[in-house]
Amino acid sequence: FFTQSPDFLKPGLCYVVKFLYLYNIKIKVMQRYHFRPYSPNQTILFPQRIDKDIAESDPVRLISSIVESLDLSNFRRLYKERGRSPYNPKMLLKVVIYAYMNNIYSCRRIEQALKRDIHFIWLAAYEQPDFITINRFRNRVKDEINNVFTQLVLLLSAKGLVSLDVEYIDGTKIESKANKYTFVWRKTVEKNRAKLMEKIKVLLAQVDDAIAQDKAADKETVSFTPETLTEIADELRQSLSEQPAPRNKEEKEVVREKKKQVKQLEKMRDKLSEYNNHLETLGERNSYSKSDPDATFMRMKEDAMNNGQTKPGYNLQIATENQFITDFGFFHNPNDTGTMIPFLNSFSDRYGHFAKEACADSGYGSEENYSFMEAHEMKAYVKYNFFHKEQKRAFKNDIFRIENLYYNPEGDYFVCPMGQHMERVGVSHGKTDSGYRTESVVYRAGYCQGCPLRWGCYKKRKGNREIEVNHRLMEYKRKVRERLTSERGLKHRSNRPIEPEAVFGQMKYNMHYKRFRHFGKDKVTMDFAFFAIAFNIKKMAAKVLKQGNMPTNGRQYMPLTSSYTRVLGFVWSHKAEIMKNAA
Repeated sequence: FFTQSPDFLKPGLCYVVKFLYLYNIKIKVMQRYHFRPYSPNQTILFPQRIDKDIAESDPVRLISSIVESLDLSNFRRLYKERGRSPYNPKMLLKVVIYAYMNNIYSCRRIEQALKRDIHFIWLAAYEQPDFITINRFRNRVKDEINNVFTQLVLLLSAKGLVSLDVEYIDGTKIESKANKYTFVWRKTVEKNRAKLMEKIKVLLAQVDDAIAQDKAADKETVSFTPETLTEIADELRQSLSEQPAPRNKEEKEVVREKKKQVKQLEKMRDKLSEYNNHLETLGERNSYSKSDPDATFMRMKEDAMNNGQTKPGYNLQIATENQFITDFGFFHNPNDTGTMIPFLNSFSDRYGHFAKEACADSGYGSEENYSFMEAHEMKAYVKYNFFHKEQKRAFKNDIFRIENLYYNPEGDYFVCPMGQHMERVGVSHGKTDSGYRTESVVYRAGYCQGCPLRWGCYKKRKGNREIEVNHRLMEYKRKVRERLTSERGLKHRSNRPIEPEAVFGQMKYNMHYKRFRHFGKDKVTMDFAFFAIAFNIKKMAAKVLKQGNMPTNGRQYMPLTSSYTRVLGFVWSHKAEIMKNAA
């Protein structure tokens, strides 16, 4: 402005500029801004195709194509032919799976997403089922969702992402929705029931009626049942009603006392029925929750108080391969040893064959499990207790351990560190909870008195050293040791920590699936089946995207859209074969 002004104005403008500078005076100049048009209330706000803003490589497209290729014919029989037309089960299945992929497990949050999220809106074709409808759908398909999971794993197998020849098995305990103070313990129930039986006998002994005395005499060796107590109470009431009316105060007191005894007997009958129901619900378990009878009290890893408090939960067992979930199951047994055989059978029931190899940690190593795997021609890469300890030098150099004693199979004797023969003196048998019988042979040294190595070999003051050896288990351990130390075994041992453990880490800390939101084993199984499907599709989408970014040759890179197109085309081309295998 100063340079473009006429010459006769420049001397005056100089004084003006100096004045403004000295007194720090600023002059605001109006500027013109050009904004883009903004009209949220226009008639046509969204594009004609709402998936215009959804990327071609978005996992939501993969979900839609996979669900369209699945055989959901069994879902039709879950609906009635009459009445209002229901929502398409394929649409609801897509929505629930995509919600689980995005850590949304609440039906109310799914309902909100169907109105706000463009991916959900496109997936549901602008249908807006409420949270009740979504929850009813999950409960309706709880018996069929397992078949959907099986079809998905068969699709992964056909694509080459899993082979179904190896199982990496591990377990974790997940807390139930039930309150932690709703426990019922077997020992407490049995103890209180025994006390109640004694009270019933004492009460019947006090009743001077002939009927009660006969019943008490008959039941001296047999425990009472609620039915027998009901019969006794009814007969006592009938005998009281047949007696003449009391005439004096003493007779009234006798009748009043008998009625009181009948009421006590009925209360004890109800209590006995309650204890019997508890024992029936417990089955072979030691505890259960009143809110969720299928949940068993276990010690959880997530212990905020660090006091070892037991909480109601389930023992979740999963089998993985390439970090895909290939099988899962829920068990009441807190330890992993007793869950392996039924879990291996569930894999066979699902896919029609046993896996060729099984890999697990030392919590699954037992004679019963090794025997089962050998009988079904499975290679066991399952550790046992002291496997890692056996590899250490201190263990190998300990001459007093049973594993390091020399055994003569022809003479059937061991040789102690001093050279004495430990002869066979007996056999002991054991029985597991599942009924499997074990056999251990007892060996005893000839004379340990005055032995210079007694301080490290046998520390009791009297007698000779005895050892128990399970030869079948020792042979199984020898075979497993050879497998685990082989090249193939080292590969499985390095893969096992990053297979199921990685899945549990993703499940609990990335997808926030730490506690069940349903009561009952059937609904818990349904909920985790949805989660397993969502987890596998999410993992599949990630692998496809990763492969799409990998170079196909030395120079060129494959675009992401072509990777998805290739997978979706494979799904449709192999649909008939996958459906046949699932059936």
